[in-house]
Amino acid sequence: MAESGSRPNIVLIMADDLETGTLPYFPNITRELVGQGASFDRFFVTNSWCCPSRASILRSQYVHSHGVLTNTAPEGGFDRFHALDLERSTVGTWMQQAGYRTGLMGKFLNHYPGRTADESFVPPGWNEWDVPVRDLYEEYGYRLNENGELFDYGWSEQDYLSDVLAHKAHDFITGSQEPFFLYLAPIGPHNPANPAIRHAGAFPTAMAPRTPSFNQEDVSAEPLWLQARPPISESGMEGVDERYRARLRAMLGVDDLVGSVVQALRDSGKLDDTYIFFTSDNGFHLGTHRLKQGKTTPFDEAIRVPLVVRGPGIKAGSTIDRLGATVDLAPTFTELGGATAAPFAEGRSLAPLLRGTPPAEWRRNVLVEFTRPANRSSAAQTPVPAYQALRTDQYTYVRYETGETQLYDLAADPYQLRNLAGSADPALLGSLQARLAAMAACSGATCRQADVRQ
Repeated sequence: MAESGSRPNIVLIMADDLETGTLPYFPNITRELVGQGASFDRFFVTNSWCCPSRASILRSQYVHSHGVLTNTAPEGGFDRFHALDLERSTVGTWMQQAGYRTGLMGKFLNHYPGRTADESFVPPGWNEWDVPVRDLYEEYGYRLNENGELFDYGWSEQDYLSDVLAHKAHDFITGSQEPFFLYLAPIGPHNPANPAIRHAGAFPTAMAPRTPSFNQEDVSAEPLWLQARPPISESGMEGVDERYRARLRAMLGVDDLVGSVVQALRDSGKLDDTYIFFTSDNGFHLGTHRLKQGKTTPFDEAIRVPLVVRGPGIKAGSTIDRLGATVDLAPTFTELGGATAAPFAEGRSLAPLLRGTPPAEWRRNVLVEFTRPANRSSAAQTPVPAYQALRTDQYTYVRYETGETQLYDLAADPYQLRNLAGSADPALLGSLQARLAAMAACSGATCRQADVRQ
């Protein structure tokens, strides 16, 4: 890790809706991060939907604790985060209070600035703020709040949002004298997955992986929401493949941003003193379990995301197999930077795992929670009932508001194709339900007791 007494720089780069398994397509991520850092192979989100997940990252809280339940008002989105005054204490304020220069560039929370703040609003905790307030998903033709001033960008090649963020990140990195914490949140590969002009013809023949869960054949033992989905047609599969290609093209812009960040660190002599984290806010279905696209499910395709970390003392090209969750990111940053997380933080620092010295007792349980929005039209392609789910080393256990349950033994069934909830040992079901209940009721430090429960 960093030398004793030093204050390392920390960069978090978070893609939007990026599933696991595609990083080898992207040369900068592969060479500069995967090849030079540690990859977590079991890292999970608290909610497989953008805004609740991002609130968990900012606050190190599970969804039932921070209360940002969906992407949209009144129960979610930026409006909910702002109405609850959650921005008063985030990883930004914690790092800033410890003497870090902080920056947030890219997507903040869904529907920011919403109905409760004006477009020039900058939350506390951020010295540099470059966040879109309109039309961000197109990556062209958007409006950017740059430290409280508003600037409109057009449709020319130099206006592409990932490139604009890369230039601003370069200036932030090279212009920082004190240690810095930079949260970079590009839009790719979120729908509509618009690529930079230079990448428009990439991946002409790529196809979505035909894993065993692709277009799942037998759904007879699954909850009704999945039973109701018909198999994907041949034309539907073509649409899945085209969406997959579009997402890969959009990610090339994110990959260029990663390359630009690493180069700025290298040129300014700061690379050896910087931790770079690369992850996503949630995964994405592309034909798996009969979903042509989407998220919000408790399946691994939606809740498992990449996490790669490069930095001082981290073994190059290594893999970490311990369970991790997005609530763990902020406590990791505060430990690495000598900052103090708020008492309400519920995650664990990943620093011991990055050092290669995992503690004797480590997380055994990850909690995933999902709430349907009151405005159901906003989730037209996610007809999933509300649920609570427990992800352990071996099992996925889900309880829906309908009373339906799912249980998958991941050692025997890694693609989650055989729901065992109707035939499993009652003692196993009781144990998993008790662990799930403890996680769903935890708060603050008690979450670090519940997450090791067996």
